[in-house]
Amino acid sequence: MKTIDELLAEGVTGRRVFVRADLNVPLDGTTITDDGRIRAVLPTVKALAEAGARVVVASHLGRPKGAPDPAFSLGPAAARLGELLGAEVAFATDTVGESAQSTVAGLADGQVAVIENLRFNAGETSKDDAERGAFADQLAALADVYVGDGFGAVHRKHASVFDLPARLPHAAGYLIATEVGVLKKLTEDVKRPYVVALGGSKVSDKLAVIDQLLGKADRLLIGGGMVFTFLKAKGYEVGASLLQEDQIPVVQEYIERAEKNGVELVLPVDVLTSTDFPDLKTKAPANPNTVAADAIPADQLGLDIGPQTRKLYASKLADAATVFWNGPMGVFEHPDYAEGTKAVAQALLDSPGFTVVGGGDSAAAVRILGFDENAFGHISTGGGASLEYLEGKTLPGLAALED
Repeated sequence: MKTIDELLAEGVTGRRVFVRADLNVPLDGTTITDDGRIRAVLPTVKALAEAGARVVVASHLGRPKGAPDPAFSLGPAAARLGELLGAEVAFATDTVGESAQSTVAGLADGQVAVIENLRFNAGETSKDDAERGAFADQLAALADVYVGDGFGAVHRKHASVFDLPARLPHAAGYLIATEVGVLKKLTEDVKRPYVVALGGSKVSDKLAVIDQLLGKADRLLIGGGMVFTFLKAKGYEVGASLLQEDQIPVVQEYIERAEKNGVELVLPVDVLTSTDFPDLKTKAPANPNTVAADAIPADQLGLDIGPQTRKLYASKLADAATVFWNGPMGVFEHPDYAEGTKAVAQALLDSPGFTVVGGGDSAAAVRILGFDENAFGHISTGGGASLEYLEGKTLPGLAALED
């Protein structure tokens, strides 16, 4: 895989460099609530601009239906990128049309432009190779060189991620190089004890990675909504908690395999419950109950790990040499159910080992709950991509960057 440093050494002055970034930031209307992904691509964009390249930044945002939708415009992200760069960033109001063509043509050496949301064109996400390829051809006409730096999208076989690199000389940006380097530390020659904390809502989203980790990790700590399928598989009543009954046989098999492989599978001993899901807009007090994990009342649903579990999980992380955390422990967006996620984040900070926060909601939680993100070993920009890498899958966007 060619690196951006090799590309810079060859010289990029005057060349149009297409940077596939991940500017898929959360928006409240037109206000960006977390600019972490924009800041993550800054080193690559800045290095190219300072070397005299004419930089064309592209990304998706959200899930528009293959047509323009103002709710998913990259306009706010382009403006924020300009603020962070300390330089004007041009913005094209389409992907490959007249605005994109004229905006790119108007760039001088060292200038940066952002084109509109790639998913406003149906060809970006099409499963039809010809349709995707046709869109990639149009994107290729905007550039001389391709730099892949949108790690959060490398697990997608999309036109700008998979097809476009085949049409242009290509290299990996700084972010992708960093992310892949970190993931190799989690899969090759891992320092032990290797502890993985998994949360999130659906156990089905994590089954494949658990399957892999049962042969690699020393301990698995389970939390979030997915934990109730594990508790049910152990024979416990889970009340009105989130439950994927169809996954219980698989989870039972994983519990048995963990014991057989000597992997310590750690489940909550207590949980916070309520009869109602909390109001995440008003943050009105929810008055949660603390109950034993095997005694959840029939009319209540679990919303966070309890105080004894927080202590237990912290103790299981204390001696870790390598930690990977993906998924919050509870409904962290509400203050009454944020303590479990806070406890795991703090345990990572206290750990002497190499700590990785695996993107997605975990990365958002770290920032929303006020932790210093620089204190962690690494915070990934791609939750789904990280998980698929750990599952052992070939990621299309990384395969496309290989020479």
